[in-house]
Amino acid sequence: MPMNPIMVEVAYATPEEQRIFEVTLREGATIKEAVIASGVLEHFDGIDPDTADVGIFGKAKTLDTELHDGDRVEIYRPLIADPKEVRRRLAKEGKVMGRKNEDGD
Repeated sequence: MPMNPIMVEVAYATPEEQRIFEVTLREGATIKEAVIASGVLEHFDGIDPDTADVGIFGKAKTLDTELHDGDRVEIYRPLIADPKEVRRRLAKEGKVMGRKNEDGD
């Protein structure tokens, strides 16, 4: 029984650039295979296909997760700041994450 090809997207973003790579794979392909086949590794430095944090449509997954037609694989960059620490610092300044105060800060 022949395998049907599937189409998926691989998304990656830096503060300067966001790219979505479309790739056709065999049915049953994994996230890791999509990352390698997409060309994202040649376009962006610093992505390790063996340890990258990844997800599908915003839900964290493992690199060996099987893909389905139409999935969008997202490769996540490490956090620069600990969100808890940012909230603490903002609270100390009388601010709230995601909201601006009356002065526009």
